[in-house]
Formats: sequence, structure tokens, C-alpha cells
Amino acid sequence: MIDRTLQPPVCEPDDFVMQRPECHVLPNGIPLNILNVGDSEVVRVDVLMKGGRWHQRLLLQALFTNRMLREGTLRYSSSEIAERLDYYGAWLELSCAAEYAFITLYSLNKYLPQTLDVLESMVKEPLFPEKELRIVLDNNMQQFMVNSSKVDFLAHRGLAEAIFGKHHPCGRVVQEEDYGHITREVLREFYEDYYHSGNCTLYVSGRVTDEALAYIEKLFGREPFGACRKPVLHRNFTPESMPEKRAFIERSDALQSAVKMGMTTLERNHPDYLKFRVLVTLFGGYFGSRLMSNIREEKGYTYGISAGLFSYPGVSSLVISTETANEYVEPLIREVYREIDRLQNKPVREEELAMVRNYMSGDLCRSYESAFALADAWIFLQTSALPPTFFDETLRTIKAITAEDIQRLAQEYLCKENLKEVVSGKKMG
Repeated sequence: MIDRTLQPPVCEPDDFVMQRPECHVLPNGIPLNILNVGDSEVVRVDVLMKGGRWHQRLLLQALFTNRMLREGTLRYSSSEIAERLDYYGAWLELSCAAEYAFITLYSLNKYLPQTLDVLESMVKEPLFPEKELRIVLDNNMQQFMVNSSKVDFLAHRGLAEAIFGKHHPCGRVVQEEDYGHITREVLREFYEDYYHSGNCTLYVSGRVTDEALAYIEKLFGREPFGACRKPVLHRNFTPESMPEKRAFIERSDALQSAVKMGMTTLERNHPDYLKFRVLVTLFGGYFGSRLMSNIREEKGYTYGISAGLFSYPGVSSLVISTETANEYVEPLIREVYREIDRLQNKPVREEELAMVRNYMSGDLCRSYESAFALADAWIFLQTSALPPTFFDETLRTIKAITAEDIQRLAQEYLCKENLKEVVSGKKMG
């Protein structure tokens, strides 16, 4: 019988070994990365194009170029694409990040020829039809207008401008009039510059058969495609934070205020970055964090508060985010600074640090245990320009970090003077 009054022993992982992709170069020069993992007869194909927000001439250009790929091609109308994928039980995801755009197809192996045929048409011969573009733009603009009435959305935009500046891609926030600048010609221009075989990488994961690889090579790997062959150059942008400490965005009808605090911080390749992630987790990155324990559990100012690191090419940001009743905005902000003072002036207890280590180690192992999660991991490394040893180094850092490290990092990098405060809600007093 199990004695349930005794806590089971905590087993820490000794190392973190992830299956590496098998890498090939197709005849037309496209890199193909293969992760043959799992027994389910499902396969995922990821098409990566280096053409994200960092490369666009107009706001929303990269996003809607990617989004419109499913709205009609030379061979399929938008309804035919949707019906065909639905009929064969496939799922399609389109997304756009800082430097990359992603087209992801989930398919049953037995129907991969039919679904991959649709994917090929979307990548190689989209039409950007006018009628569908108007519908997509109208729907997205309506959602934008709805979001613009929410204090969390307004505070998020305000903080982006405050810490990055209006000339940085992260600080250039979308306005209603930006939707009117998007036309077929604008999207076609971006597509022709960035959607071509010389700017493409493929990942295939899941139960990868020889037949699947042969069909991928047949459709994507034999001949060059696209109108452009120019290499995509890396672009650098310098953040320019606002001089003011606080910005206020009024919503007179708001029942609660959104509070965002943030600053630019260490890049991913900084020697202290991985240790700083542990500090941020302890500070506000999980349910038992300092911010949650104090501001939610003890003070009752909010249902939830978090701190997180967000990384972009050349820069990262530390963001503290919450919503609270209007009358608690000032005491809540004071408690955030109080927790920073505690981290800087008093070493963290070993029991608390052990809990953070266990949480982060378990989360790391749990996050990359399936075939598609492995694909996500290797795509993350490629698009972030990180070495293959990044996850091994992450685990070693989590296990080795000390209370002295935490205190030093807090003193060096949790600079209260650099934190910008953005509040959106009802003006008090």
C-alpha cells in the first residue's frame, strides 16, 4: 500500500536530450528537416519563409500576405481550400512573427498527397482575390475596434510604444487607418519579395514515411519557385524609450484598470540571459511567484499578475502585467517595487529557489515530449538564431543557479528607474 501521507521523492532530470532533426537539402536548395517521432499516422509540415514584421514596408503587410494565402489560388478558391482540407481531416495554421512567416499543415498520412497539393498551391500561386481581401480586412478591423475598447489591449499598445519607441517594429502600433493601406498590390509586392524557394525552410514531423518525403520533394523540392532570388538581409532596429516614467490612457467607463510595467533587457545571447529567466520566473513567472503571493494572495489587489520575458531580434523586454480595481492601481505598483527591493536586498530562501528549479525543469521536459513539440523547439532555435545546445544549457543553468546569483541579477538588471508604467482605465481623483 502507498502511504499517501508521505510526499513522493522529487526526481530531477540529469540532462535534457532532444532528438535532433535529420537534415537534408532538396535539389532546389530548400533545407528539409525531418523529425520522425511517434506511432500515430499523422504528419505535420511546416513551411518557413523569412518575411515577418521586421521586413514589411507598411504595417500589416506581412500579416495579411500570410493570412491571404488560404483565400484563393490558381487551382482552388477559398471555399474549395476550406472544404478540401476539412474533407480530408486536415488542419491549417498561418502565422507571422518578427522575422518569419509560417504555414503549417497537419494531415493524416494516408491523405497527405491530397492535402499537400493544396499547400503547394497556396505557397506557389496565391491570387490575393479582391473580394476575399475586403472580407478579411473588414473582419479584422471589426475585431480591432472591439479590442480597442479594452483596457488590457490599450495598455499593451501603450507599453510597446513606451519602451521601444514609434520607429521600432515592436513600438509601431496599428491604427484603424492602416487597414486602408492594404491592397492586393501591396500584398503581391511583399509575396514576390519573400515567398520563394531561396528564402524557404521545411520541417516535417510525426510519423514520417518514405512516401511522404518523396511527395514533399516532388511538390516543393525539385524546381526553384517564386519571382525573387535575392537573399533576405538582416535588419537592425534600436529601441528608443519614452522619457516619461508613466503614461495614462483613459477609459472613462472602465470598471478596472490595466497596469503594464516594462523595460528592454538582456538579449537571448547574453551570458546572464538564462539565469535572468530563472529570476523572472521566481519574481512573477508562475503561480507561486513573489508577485502572485504578495499582490494576489496577501493583498487581494488582483486575480492574477505576471512577469515575463519577450524576445525579439536584437532585444528582449521584461513585462509585468495585471488588471486591478481603479483604487488599487497605486498600492499595487508600490508592491511591485517592494518585491524588487526584497530580491535586491535579501537572498532568496533555498526552499523557494528549489521550488522554482523543479517547476522550470518539469516545464522544460513536459514542453518538448511530443513530435510536434520537438518541431516547435527546433523551429524556435532556427528562427531565434540560437545554438543546438540552448535547451541543454537552460537545464544546466536552472540546476546550478544559487541564491547569490539571484540577488546579483536583481541588483544589476531589475532597475526600477528603467521600468516604464502604463495604466489604462478610469481616471481617479
